Amino acid sequence: MIRVLIERHIADGLAEHYEKAARNTLQLAMQAHGFISGESLKNVNSPNHRVVMATFRTIQDWQRWHLSEERKQIMEAIMPMLEAEEKITILEH
Repeated sequence: MIRVLIERHIADGLAEHYEKAARNTLQLAMQAHGFISGESLKNVNSPNHRVVMATFRTIQDWQRWHLSEERKQIMEAIMPMLEAEEKITILEH
């Protein structure tokens, strides 16, 4: 089992639009092979800093989702709302 930490910094004024897109992403990810769980968190001290924590069965399952056409399409909607590229860290026990 692996955990995927995704950090994003949203541009000012776009939080509401980001939230909708992030929910759509999570709903799609829930259908991905090997997806176990996911949550979206907001940094208390920096509200435009968001963190997504996802758990996948294997790194291959994550890579399959990460490279999927579904994720590419949703990221095309999210990327313009971000101040910088998302940062992805893969963690294991």
